[in-house]
Amino acid sequence: MQDLDELNRCNRRRAKRPALLLLVSLALSIWTCAAVADAQSGKLVIKDSEGQALITLPMPPGSGWCMAWNHSVKGFEVLDCYRNVAGQMVLERSHLPDFAAGLDHIFERGRQLSDGHGGYWIEDIDEPVPGNHYRLRAGSMKVDHRLVNRDRGRLETLIRQAREDCADALPASVPEAVTPISISALAANQRVSVNLEDCEEETSTQCICPQQ
Repeated sequence: MQDLDELNRCNRRRAKRPALLLLVSLALSIWTCAAVADAQSGKLVIKDSEGQALITLPMPPGSGWCMAWNHSVKGFEVLDCYRNVAGQMVLERSHLPDFAAGLDHIFERGRQLSDGHGGYWIEDIDEPVPGNHYRLRAGSMKVDHRLVNRDRGRLETLIRQAREDCADALPASVPEAVTPISISALAANQRVSVNLEDCEEETSTQCICPQQ
């Protein structure tokens, strides 16, 4: 029921957008709002250029995370925040502390709101990520691409539960239950991929260590 509510909210938000934008994004809109509603579990996997898992996190439907990094010139933190919506990776919002080069708000892409501290949030972006994955060149430790909480404490809770339940079957790619989780510390200046993977298993723990 929660997943269906998420899909209904997705449809309502997209219905309010201008007609031209709807035509341009029609294919992606259908894909997002028709995502598999009965997806039971999932995991977020950061892979190196050879396809090996560097970081694996439980990510059941409804859970979210943010990709954070430091602007290469200005040094401030930038956030792109995602959620697993019924098995589909969806970019929901971004935080931009300044109108720095390359970070301007794109007209008709979400709603720009002040964060009260000189920066701004772009809300209601609601863009599905094609194929549930994207490629990224992890920055140096100065840039420090990293995974942080979308919902306070949620990542730590998911990781802690997986580590307890998997026990000796725990994959080496599951990190300690502490955020932020640095991608750059494992693959600075290298190409990686960010992947949301569905699982047939019933629980997030079984998704991480299916032999359990």
